[in-house]
Amino acid sequence: MFHLEKEHAKRIWLRAQRLDTKAPFGADQGATAAAIEHLGYVQIDTINVIERCHHHILFTRIPDYQRAHLHHAQKIDRTIFEYWTHALSYVPVRDFRFYVSAMKRYRTAPGKWFDPVTKADLRKVLKLIREQGALSIRDIDDDVLVEKDHPWASRKPSRRALQLAFYAGWVTISQRAGMLKTYELAERHFGWDQLPKAATEPQIAEYLIDRAIRAQGVVSLESICYLDAKRKVIVSRNIEKRVRDKRLVPVKIDEGTASPHWIEPATLEQKFAADDALIHLLSPFDPLVIQRKRLHAFFDYQHRFEAYVPKAKRVFGYFTLPVLAGSEIVAAIDLKADRQRRQLLVQKWTWVGRRSGRELKQLIEDELHRFEKFQLT
Repeated sequence: MFHLEKEHAKRIWLRAQRLDTKAPFGADQGATAAAIEHLGYVQIDTINVIERCHHHILFTRIPDYQRAHLHHAQKIDRTIFEYWTHALSYVPVRDFRFYVSAMKRYRTAPGKWFDPVTKADLRKVLKLIREQGALSIRDIDDDVLVEKDHPWASRKPSRRALQLAFYAGWVTISQRAGMLKTYELAERHFGWDQLPKAATEPQIAEYLIDRAIRAQGVVSLESICYLDAKRKVIVSRNIEKRVRDKRLVPVKIDEGTASPHWIEPATLEQKFAADDALIHLLSPFDPLVIQRKRLHAFFDYQHRFEAYVPKAKRVFGYFTLPVLAGSEIVAAIDLKADRQRRQLLVQKWTWVGRRSGRELKQLIEDELHRFEKFQLT
């Protein structure tokens, strides 16, 4: 087994995440689809204390990113689609078949959340879309309103029916306006006669490994199967086969996590530099940050998402962003967008790494100004 210094492992992960260079995917409209295809998914979240995370994640890797680029990829080029990974995410359309089996499970076993959806509700929304074209929940104005049974529920029965139709693959989200979703029949949106053939479980396991290797560089069973524990057994078997075939090499990360890790042999031989002047303000939902235990093991930084923590117990702040400088997380900054005054407010600044000082602070402030400009355009 090879021993990998933690600094080396960290830089491999940063290279895989495309955070070690300024514009890894270029600057044009096609960079958005290229970024999502490389990362495998970009998480969607409704929180808008600052820019919503899907735009933020893309802006981090595409300096000239525009929100319209994501709309174009989804609505016009149709190179990405929305579905559940570990959370609702943008996913490359090329990977659609790896999600079809999940869609079909929703058709036969929707789950308790969808118990209130009647067959009549489902028929109604599908008939409306089939006959009138793509629509949002706002276009349905003849619902008989009901009492909410959950804080996230709606008084319109059609909303949950549309959600079920989405998870079951009958419809897809053809575009978003903010967080308002427009639904279209999946086959009609993509120009298909029918949904792609579902991938088998062994194929899905291979896909998960490939996606992790591409976006993480050095992987563990936990990082491959993040929030997908049921697939650990089959993924483990596939990893063992790749090790026997010498496509993966087991490594132990010195002073890091005790979990077994694997890497492709070619990657192990590469050298990775770090530009200490390269600054990234990372979303709490960034692929580098979202796996909190892995982040802590590699970067010695324990991220706290404190939006749901009582104010008196917060350490870093309500909506804190880790600040990456080169290969080190050096600060945690709590930000808030004041859209009326057109300002990005620094609520709290906490140094967390070994580096600090006036020069580094100026580099971070320069990036904050760039991020503020993006926020408010």
